[in-house]
Amino acid sequence: MTEEEKQKEVDTSQPEEELREVSEESNDGGTSEEIEKALAEAKDKYLRLYAEFENYKKFAAKNREELLKYANEDLMTGLLTVIDHLELALQHSSDSDNSESLAEGVELTLKEFKTVLEKNSLTEIDAMGKEFDPTVHHAMSQIESNEAEENTVLSVFRKGYMLKDRVIRAALVGVAKKPAHSENHGETQNEN
Repeated sequence: MTEEEKQKEVDTSQPEEELREVSEESNDGGTSEEIEKALAEAKDKYLRLYAEFENYKKFAAKNREELLKYANEDLMTGLLTVIDHLELALQHSSDSDNSESLAEGVELTLKEFKTVLEKNSLTEIDAMGKEFDPTVHHAMSQIESNEAEENTVLSVFRKGYMLKDRVIRAALVGVAKKPAHSENHGETQNEN
């Protein structure tokens, strides 16, 4: 059945309109058999459309469930590569005493891991040297500094990450503050 035929069927299957037409015909001398026949046809069309709609709802719910069930498939496939690299690094670490090659392998694996996460819209929050922003940073300490501007991030204890435009983990940072003695120190320098 084409879309046009479905549309015609939907348009003509309005029970109220058909009943109105039938009642007008009965006023014009239609028989009760004709009325009952038209009513039965309208009811049949209604039941068919209702069943078709219920089937569509079930189909849509099943599709939505499938999408949710396997939404992370690409992410998981990418992470399998990272697992493979880590297993190889461990295997090679037991084969040799060269810690330098192990470090290189782990570094490459970390790079691969970050690439997989970036492909899935996970980005690292750039914190070092930036102005403290409580929406993406969590201050763990204040660090006295004459060189850095106040409220500038001087150290990152744990990196923060965003998934698309949402912070999923704030960066734990140390923030610059002016030393308490710098004001007094500045006055003595000006006096000399």
